[in-house]
Amino acid sequence: MKKFLNVSDSMGTILLRNKEVASMRKYCEECGKDVEAKIISRKEIYEVCGETVEVDAQMLVCKECGEEFFCEELDNATLVNAYNEYRRRHKLLFPDEIKKIREQYGFSQRSFARFLGWGDKTVHRYENGSVQDRAHNSLLLFLRDPENMRTYLTENEVTLDDKQKAKLLKTVEKLEQDSEYRVYRKIANLFFGETASVENGFKNFDYEKFCAMVLFFAKKSAGLLKVKLLKLLNYSDMIFYQENGISMSGAKYVHLPYGPVPKDYDILFGMMAADHIAHIEVEFDNGYEKHQVIPDSEIPKEVLSEAELAVLDRVYEKFVDFGSVEISNYSHREKGYMSTKQGEIISYSYAKDIQLDAACVSRGRTESKSVKSTALP
Repeated sequence: MKKFLNVSDSMGTILLRNKEVASMRKYCEECGKDVEAKIISRKEIYEVCGETVEVDAQMLVCKECGEEFFCEELDNATLVNAYNEYRRRHKLLFPDEIKKIREQYGFSQRSFARFLGWGDKTVHRYENGSVQDRAHNSLLLFLRDPENMRTYLTENEVTLDDKQKAKLLKTVEKLEQDSEYRVYRKIANLFFGETASVENGFKNFDYEKFCAMVLFFAKKSAGLLKVKLLKLLNYSDMIFYQENGISMSGAKYVHLPYGPVPKDYDILFGMMAADHIAHIEVEFDNGYEKHQVIPDSEIPKEVLSEAELAVLDRVYEKFVDFGSVEISNYSHREKGYMSTKQGEIISYSYAKDIQLDAACVSRGRTESKSVKSTALP
């Protein structure tokens, strides 16, 4: 099947209504009765910007005969996957990365577009899913570094008055002088800055996002142990990749005896402790060591999107009553773990085999609404 996408379509925020989808009953014309539906995965061909893209699509089908049903939520999620696959091919920034660049300088969407000499709604379209052109992408990549923003300000005519320009330069200077942030960013890049690939969910490691994920689970789970946290992070990244074609944190996961864990997680926890974000406390209980995760700060605002928070909440609900041993044993049954050996990277390609929602639907707290794709001017 070949489907055609218009680059001006807005992907918006795709939040699957998992409770409705996973437990849906539909009338099957082939069977002539109401039947229970199930979600399957299969390859689909799309055309994005004149280029053919193959993606793993989730489909809603009859459990008895396999007849395909229309499901807007799953179709929208597949469209997002197709756009993201195109971005990966051409090394284009993702919408959340564009938003992060804009926000670090304090611009609104419209003011940033005007500053760059673009149409008023251009940045809004890019942040909502439209694919940016190569020239715009190159400029955004260049401006991600505060030192380059200073160069851009001094060497180009910009539509800012003296007061606005001074304010922006002050922001740039603050970013340049934030030595602690820069040192830890360099450390993170040293260990996790590999090229985006299926091993990291086609996303460069995002230390800030990873920390926010840790804080989310540590805040919700009193007495959370490190072993369980590492599995919660794995499931969150894998499920987000399954539905969006990109991981949440960009972390790589390794096959270890107690299940999948983020690569070099011990270094990450050391960084978080030094940054007063979270630390590990070792307690002894009947001769056994318990490594408890203690949050040292609040969850940063606007780091996690609605879609990311929805996935984290679903993962939390699924495993809320699991102990460390139970969740470890559960993770051992996943195809990605069973297909790899100790020390090997567990590819995100195995995310399609995880059936989290169907198993946890009766316990989910959050019921999200999908947003239709609409053409933007």
